[in-house]
Parts: sequence; structure tokens; C-alpha cells
Amino acid sequence: MPLVCLGLSHNTAPVEVRERHAFPPSRMAEALVALRDYEAVTEAAMLSTCGRLEIYAEVKEYEGGCRQIRAFLHNFRHGDVGDLSSYMYTLLGAEAAAHLFRVATGLDSMLIGEAEILGQVKEAYIQAQRARSLGKTLHALFREALSAGKAARTQTAIGDDSVSVATAAVDLAKGHVGTLDGKSVLVVGAGKMGAAAAKRFKAEGARDLVVVNRSFQRARAVIERAGAGRALEMPGLVPALAGADVVVTSTGASHFVLTPTDVAEAMQQRTHRPLFVVDIAVPRDADPDVAHVPGVRLADIDALRGVVETTLERRRDAVPFVEEIVAEHCERFAQWYQSRIAIPVVSSLVQKADAIREAEIERLFARCPELSERERMLITGASLTIISKLLHNVVTKIRERAVSNRDEALSIARLLDELFDLRVRSQELAAVLQATPSLEADVAE
Repeated sequence: MPLVCLGLSHNTAPVEVRERHAFPPSRMAEALVALRDYEAVTEAAMLSTCGRLEIYAEVKEYEGGCRQIRAFLHNFRHGDVGDLSSYMYTLLGAEAAAHLFRVATGLDSMLIGEAEILGQVKEAYIQAQRARSLGKTLHALFREALSAGKAARTQTAIGDDSVSVATAAVDLAKGHVGTLDGKSVLVVGAGKMGAAAAKRFKAEGARDLVVVNRSFQRARAVIERAGAGRALEMPGLVPALAGADVVVTSTGASHFVLTPTDVAEAMQQRTHRPLFVVDIAVPRDADPDVAHVPGVRLADIDALRGVVETTLERRRDAVPFVEEIVAEHCERFAQWYQSRIAIPVVSSLVQKADAIREAEIERLFARCPELSERERMLITGASLTIISKLLHNVVTKIRERAVSNRDEALSIARLLDELFDLRVRSQELAAVLQATPSLEADVAE
């Protein structure tokens, strides 16, 4: 069955489009359950971050599968998704697999090698497992992607210098105000991004650090990790804005947290002090009209692109090495994908051999009741070893043929079926061959 990826990212869509189509974490499981109910979709996983929304799926056939995924996006969101065609890409077969490996290694990130993306791919994998929307293909694909991401970070410099979206936001603020030493800083949101920003602000010399969050306990936990500062609940947002020089906001809210009214009220309490706001949330926390409040400068997540050019030079040097890792993992996944043609006959052969072994062992034990428990264990172990050694070359060879020559593999499978009377029907073998096209053929089609 064909592999597809439908998505949009920072490469194809501005933040106002990405936020309109973002899936909140609280609804991810519900979305995956809904998606798996579409007839043409046999497996599915969703990767939703501040920079992308992507659906990876194995479908019965391309056209119907892609059409049903687009229908899912429309039906589940109960809203207009007419603009998706302008921003969404569709990747097929090997392209879809390679794309996920590039995402997991950080090559496709807005900030090359960003620290968060591998964890986000892992979380997407876990969410799909919980929703029971994964099958063998996407299990293998995501495991390979996670392996590629880890290899890239341990074997190359792609993840050096700890550049993340949160730290880039701090660097952007630092570049705007000149220095953070002695400045008052407000962080809105106590998730991973907010915590990372708070810690970096404190390290950069911010005099006063305030964290505002809906949960006071979580805000206080961020302050404790940062080492100093004040924690407030959301009702304290306007006074906190009034005292801040810099604001970084990153909540999971589905509505604007910073409104022009609140920001204007805060600015009235200041004496000609400018305010710089960096909004790294998707959906955005700050209403774009906040930028029209006198004295306020607003930057969203897309403004981070040019912030860390110098820091990323070393990472760019690592890109060719990471591309080699991606290619290696693409090849490994492709070999596994191709070898699936061998599964029915290999499974039947192993099952039949084991059934014969088990029946003969039971007959032997019935005829020799005087055998001790240890002797029975030794005989059973020897029988298992004999079967394993006898079948090892057969299983290995047919899998190799499935990768290199599928027609030859099908002929061998049919011959084994006939010789060993496995009862794997020719129709079933043909169906497996049809459902397991090569990844390269997938793209060509």
C-alpha cells in the first residue's frame, strides 16, 4: 500500500496560515481516531509543531487516500480549508520517507538542527501509538526517523551551540534592545519554550524576570528552574506588561492572549518606555494589531529566520554529513519496505515447520515417559535449533530477493508454497506484491 505525506510548513506557508490549521495537542488523539476511520487510510500519524502540520499515512491507493485525507482536514476542523491547496505539499513513497528523516535530523527546520524537533517527532509517534492509528509501515518509518535524528546529533555538529526557537527569540530581543543586562523581562507561558526562554533570559543578565501562566504552580516551577524571578497567574498580565522591557510569549492557547486593549492599558502606565514583544506561539498569542499600539514593536516566529546566521555556520558545515545519514536510513527503510513481499510465505513456512516439530516432540515424549524434565528441555532446545538453522538461509535469501528482484521473489515464494504445501494462495501472493510497490516506483506513479 502506498506511503504518502501531506503537509504545510514554514517553507510553504506564513504563520497566519499555519496557525489556522494547527491541531492543538489536546485534540491530537481525537483527530487520529477520526482519521483512521477513513476507508482509504490504513495507517496515519500527525506531526504538528509551530513550523509544520504534516500527516503521514499508508493508503490503499494514492488518489483516493489523498482525497480522503483532505476531506478529513475539512470535516474535522469544521471550517474552510480552501486555502490549503495553495500551501500544502504532497510527497509520495521514497520522497515521503526521506522528508520525515530530514525533519527528524533538523535539516528541514526553520533553524537548522533545532533542539526541539526530534522530541516532537517522538511525541507524534507516541500519540499515534496511543490512538492505535499505526501499523507496521509507520512503526518502521518513525523508528527509522528517530534513529536518523539521534545519529545526526551524536555523529555530527548539526545540534551544536544549542540554538532553539526559544533561544533564538531571546537573541532577537537582545539584538533589538542592545543588551538584556538590567532589563525587565516577561515570559508568558510555562511550557518547554517558555521555560527555555526564561532560563536563557536569566543567563543573559535580565534584572527582573516574570513568568505569567494560567497555572501558578507551573509558572513557579519555571522560575525555580531559572533560579530567580516572580511567578504570576494570568490576571496579573497587564501589570506585568507595564513593567517589562521585553516580552516573549509561548502558550498553547487557541485565542489571542495579548490583545491591543490590554497592551495599550499597560503602555499608559509607562513613561515613554518602548516594549518589544516576540510571539513564538502557533497559533499566535499576540493579536497582530498589538503592533499598532504606540511604542510597541511586535515580531512573530517567522521573524526568527535571520537571527542566528553566525551561530548556524558550524551547523551548515555538518549538513553534507547529515545528508549521508538520511540517505543511509532511506536505504534501510526501503529495503525493509521491499522485503514485505516475503512475509506471507516466510510466516507460513515457519509456522508449518514449527507445527511439525511440536507434533513430533509431543509424540516422542508420549513414547518415552521416563525422560527427565532436563532431558525434555534439551531435546526441545535441539529441535528448535535444527529448525532455525534449516530455515535461516531460505528466509534470508527470499528477503534479499524481495529487495533486489520482486518478480524473482514472487516466483520463489510460489515454488516454496508448492514444495512445502503451505497453502498460501497465488492470489494472496499477488495481492502482497501489488500492495508492496517499490518506494521509487511509488514516486514515478
